[in-house]
Amino acid sequence: MRSVGAYEAKTHLPGLLDRVALGEQIIITRHGVPVAVLRPIDDRPAEDPRLVIDKIMAFRRGRRLDGISLRELIEEGRR
Repeated sequence: MRSVGAYEAKTHLPGLLDRVALGEQIIITRHGVPVAVLRPIDDRPAEDPRLVIDKIMAFRRGRRLDGISLRELIEEGRR
């Protein structure tokens, strides 16, 4: 993530906005201390929580651990 001073940000704002539009995040500092972040807007609409829960429940249907404990899965993942 690139960092620029407040004066540079003011002077070069159009160029910084072009970079942000391409997905980059830029930290703006004042005397070396971060004070703001320029980042792209997340323009995806938020999903209804009930629909998300329904999707999770549908995903879980039919999936079983078949006698394997959650602890065993955790330990397997650590290897």
